[in-house]
Amino acid sequence: MRHYWNGMGMDGWGYTAAGLTMLVLMVLVAAVAIALFRRSSDVRRDRAPAAEQLLAERFARGEIDDEEYRRRLVVLQDVKPSGKDR
Repeated sequence: MRHYWNGMGMDGWGYTAAGLTMLVLMVLVAAVAIALFRRSSDVRRDRAPAAEQLLAERFARGEIDDEEYRRRLVVLQDVKPSGKDR
């Protein structure tokens, strides 16, 4: 029976392969985390145009007057991210 006390029989190439595999896995996990973060922030950004559209529809139906429409539109545009941060 042969005993491998030197890293279970791994030589230099075995350590290199193990290290590269670990590096690839870490990069993959980081890429997935970044993609999920960007997707969630894009979803939050898309809410403001939907709110502006809803406000315009209410104005078109006559539910709110011109003054109310403009006041609420200014509030929505102040809250909405500018997109220049990207």
